[in-house]
Amino acid sequence: LQRDAKGQYLFDLLCHHLNLLEKDYFGIRFVDPDKQRHWLEFTKSVVKQMRAQPPFTMCFRVKFYPTDPAALKEEITRYLVFLQIKRDLYHGRLLCKTSDAALLAAYILQAEIGDYDPGKHPEGYSSKFQFFPKHSEKLERKIAEIHKSELSGQAPATSELNFLRKAQTLETYGVDPHPCKDVSGNAAFLAFTPFGFVVLQGNKRVHFIKWNEVTKMKFEGKTFYLYVSQKEEKKIVLTYFAPTPEACKHLWKCGIENQAFYKLEKSSQVRTVSSSNLFFKGSRFRYSGRVAKEVMESSAKIKREPPEIHRAGLVPSRSCPSITHGPRLSSVPRTRRRAVHISIMEG
Repeated sequence: LQRDAKGQYLFDLLCHHLNLLEKDYFGIRFVDPDKQRHWLEFTKSVVKQMRAQPPFTMCFRVKFYPTDPAALKEEITRYLVFLQIKRDLYHGRLLCKTSDAALLAAYILQAEIGDYDPGKHPEGYSSKFQFFPKHSEKLERKIAEIHKSELSGQAPATSELNFLRKAQTLETYGVDPHPCKDVSGNAAFLAFTPFGFVVLQGNKRVHFIKWNEVTKMKFEGKTFYLYVSQKEEKKIVLTYFAPTPEACKHLWKCGIENQAFYKLEKSSQVRTVSSSNLFFKGSRFRYSGRVAKEVMESSAKIKREPPEIHRAGLVPSRSCPSITHGPRLSSVPRTRRRAVHISIMEG
C-alpha cells in the first residue's frame, strides 16, 4: 500500500478480492491506541488516519445495514451481511426473545453443518457452537429440536436468507452500540439503525426516533445533542454524554452518515455539516458515499454470473462493545517498520 493511498483505494481492493459489487453497505473499521473505534474515511489517506505504528489492524464490517436484506441482489452480499448479524448475535448486540434466539441459532446450524444426521451429530451437538454470549442447556435443546425437525433440506443460502428475514424484524437489528450516559447519569447505548435513532437501557429500547423526525445532530466536548421534531410541532432535544470527546465525535459522525444514507433521495443532496451552530466553528464533516436508494437502483442493474461463495465459520472478533456485557476492545499492535503493511482480519 502506497503511503499516500486513500481509504477508497484500500476498500476497492478488498471488495475486488471478495468479488463484491454491492459494496456500499460495508466499511473498514479500526481501533486507535486509546481503544476508540473509527470508520476509515475513504477520501483521506489511510496512513494519516492511523495514530498507531504499522502493521495496522483493520476489520471489514457492515456499516449500513440493508433495510431489507432479502432485497439484496447477490447471494455473496447476503452471505456477508449474514456473517455480520451472526457476529452481532454472538456479541449480545442483537437482542431477542428465547424463541427467536433458538430459531436464529437453528438457521445458523443448518447453514453451517446442513441437515441433522444422527450418525454425525450425537446428543448435545449444538452445545459445541457458541451462538450467544451465554445460553442454557434448555436453549441448546430447543435449538437442536428446531434444527432436526423444521429445517431439513434447506440449502445454506436458504437458511441464511431465512435468518436475515427473522433478524430484520427485531428491534435491535442493525444496532452498532455507542456507550453513553443520560442526563440522570444512567448508562445507555445509542445506536443508528436503517429506520432511525434508538436508545437502549438495559435490554430495553427506551427511545426510537424515525430519521425524518431528526432535524439536527451536534456535539460539544463529550455532550451529544439530538434535535427532534415530531407531530403537532412537538420539538425535543435529547442530550447524552459520551465517555470521551473522541467517542462523542465518532458518535456524531456515525449519525450524520447514517441519516444521509437512509434518509436522502440522492447523494447530490448531501451537505457539509458543522458540529456547532456557527459553521466556521467546531468540526465539519461530509458523508462521501451513495445513499440507500441509489445503491438499490445500482444493484438492480447487476448482470453477471453469481460468484462462487466459499463458506467458512469465522472466528468472532472482540473489537466492539456489547449491549449486555460492556466494551470488548482489542488494542492495536505497535511495531516500528518502514513499510506500511495492512492486516485484514476476516472476523
